Amino acid sequence: MPSTSAPVSSRLTDRSLVALAFLNFFLADARDGLGPFLDGFLASKGWSPMTLGIVATLGGILGMIATPLFGAWVDSSKHKRALIVLPVILVTLAALWTLASPNNASVFGGQSVTAIVGAVVGPALMGLTLGLVGEQRFSDQVARNEFWNHAGNVVSLAGIYIATTYFGEAGVIAMMLVTAAATLFAVAAIDPSRIDHVTARGLAHDDGAPGPSGFSVLVSRKGLVLLAVTLMIFHFGNAPISRLIAQDFSIQLGTPFRTTAITTGVAQVSMIAMALAAPWLIRRFGLGLVFIVALAALPLRGAIAGTFTGFNAIYPVQILDGVGAGLIGIATPIAAERILSGTGRFNVGLAAVMTVQGIGASLSNVVAGFLTGIGGYELAYWVHGGVALIALAVFCLSRHLITPERPAGTDRDAFARMPPV
Repeated sequence: MPSTSAPVSSRLTDRSLVALAFLNFFLADARDGLGPFLDGFLASKGWSPMTLGIVATLGGILGMIATPLFGAWVDSSKHKRALIVLPVILVTLAALWTLASPNNASVFGGQSVTAIVGAVVGPALMGLTLGLVGEQRFSDQVARNEFWNHAGNVVSLAGIYIATTYFGEAGVIAMMLVTAAATLFAVAAIDPSRIDHVTARGLAHDDGAPGPSGFSVLVSRKGLVLLAVTLMIFHFGNAPISRLIAQDFSIQLGTPFRTTAITTGVAQVSMIAMALAAPWLIRRFGLGLVFIVALAALPLRGAIAGTFTGFNAIYPVQILDGVGAGLIGIATPIAAERILSGTGRFNVGLAAVMTVQGIGASLSNVVAGFLTGIGGYELAYWVHGGVALIALAVFCLSRHLITPERPAGTDRDAFARMPPV
């Protein structure tokens, strides 16, 4: 059923677009709790790589279970702002619990809460974005979202580095409370009347089937299945490398928060560059080439990390993380929206893809812990980096299904018309 309202993008207020930018800026820190700092923090407290792998795997499994259910919820919900607010509050409380008392209950319990409620944020944010700007401007807005997200991460990492230098863990707590509060204010500033909930679920135009398509569309669209498989393999290879780097150098240097701030900050700066470049790359070379560049970055990343053991090696390794994960993060929702356009199942379809890729990410954590135990960090880097060659092969064999072209006059025109925010 097509939307009967006027195009949402034509009646957007500056307030809503600016609020969306601020939301992405502060949500970068608020949605993940301790996020990349968890491994370094716990490793410095004596937690082993295998145990940390189990913690990450448990969170990944719970997130996988929750994500498709929440994706369907986002599709049907007209309260998308609330689906961001509640997770932010719960994730912040879970992180504070872990910091205050890093024992089995707080770590496993806190990460379980973070994984379950955090699973709704990704689909909710994508649905909110699509509902605000419409499908023609969606590609460019996803890149803008990623720019503000990574910019927020860089500022947050710098803030945590400074805060821990002068105030220790109390500085981390203060930063978490500030970013959570700012996220809530940004959500409240988005005008709910500007969100087209029909467009937000991928029904801006009718694909010929009555109403929203049945859930069978998720498996009948071969491109969506192949996209999910490609990302599952990629994330199996990519997911543990930054975690292992954080563990390795946090132990060596004895400064988990500052070390992780540096290693993660390098990747985030690289991702900002990718977010700025992505619209031009998609317009000039197509979405398929963006995927190829992203997938090809991981084998090189693993080879460098496995060969060089000095701290300076983190710079090329994390820059390549920004290239690979940064471009994948932009390209994935764009590909899913193209594949599912007209079905009314965009959010649940994207959630299904995120679930399958989560299988790879979750399994990789235990495997990485095992490989580290038998051959050190270097073995894990080589194995996980090499896995991406399989993902690259799968994508190249099915590129036309995963990245279908838009009809003439949609994405390309939208890039030219989209005002900067």
